[in-house]
Amino acid sequence: MAASQPQPPRGSPPVINFGRLGKDPATRALAVQDIARACRDQGCFQVVNHGVSKNVMAGAFEAASEFFQLSPEHKELFASTDIRRPVRYDTSSRDGISKARSFLKHYANPLEDWVEYWPLHPPSYRKKMGDYAVEIQRVSMQLMDAILQGLGLRPLYMQEKLEKGVQFLALNNYPQFSHRGDKVGLAAHSDYGFLTILLQNSPGLEVMPHDRDTWTAVPAIPGALHVHVGDHLEVLSNGRLKSLVHRAILNPDEARISIASIHGLSMDEKVCCAEQLVDEVNPAMYRESSFQDFLEFLPSNINNYKRFVESLKIDRA
Repeated sequence: MAASQPQPPRGSPPVINFGRLGKDPATRALAVQDIARACRDQGCFQVVNHGVSKNVMAGAFEAASEFFQLSPEHKELFASTDIRRPVRYDTSSRDGISKARSFLKHYANPLEDWVEYWPLHPPSYRKKMGDYAVEIQRVSMQLMDAILQGLGLRPLYMQEKLEKGVQFLALNNYPQFSHRGDKVGLAAHSDYGFLTILLQNSPGLEVMPHDRDTWTAVPAIPGALHVHVGDHLEVLSNGRLKSLVHRAILNPDEARISIASIHGLSMDEKVCCAEQLVDEVNPAMYRESSFQDFLEFLPSNINNYKRFVESLKIDRA
């Protein structure tokens, strides 16, 4: 008898069995519908049965934890205020949203182009995080195929561009909430790319689902991956899907690590509204933009935070 699918607390993001995407056409079609509904109604969901092994996920957490436990001199090798560095460590951010976290950010796709820049310490970092990055890139490709199918776009739409696209890993280390000061570790924001796939080891992620105007805690279901819509998917869909506003809350019981994998097109590749989703009744609602445009947008956003997607909207008044 098959194990029952984990059921989230009432009101939290839906849990979707990823394995159904690889079944017969009828089963896949139902899974695509479920994903499309979750993206449209809430902007996020969790996936189980995704094929990423427990060992690979545990290895990623171990690599992240061991990196953050290194002496300051090891971590400071990657300290920089230059947001274009291929690997960057900081204890605060220049993005205007970080409150209490340290982080390590680096590119990961294609792995062979970036892994040489990654930390050499801890010694297993490149192997463990590399194994995780490759598996999550696979998951992202399959999810994007399903999401684009749900939008009515042709099979394998943009597949080659997605395969060559950016995968940006952000490892976040949040302290335990001390019951003094702000409980927010990372303020409300949305992510720039198509999809963000997040692995968390304990509760702390909160989302603002589209179908209700209230913060909702995302449970840390063992083995599940949290997925949410980014700004560039909102643009590509011409507003049919909306990027998810989310934040991180400090956990009162323990320090917390999360690993976010953000997926988009290559650095200079422009994202625009899909022509199949634009007509006289539904004109293009967003200007085209690239990851490079997002990086150029960030410095102006430090003291007066504005979501990137808001800067792309075309005023049709």
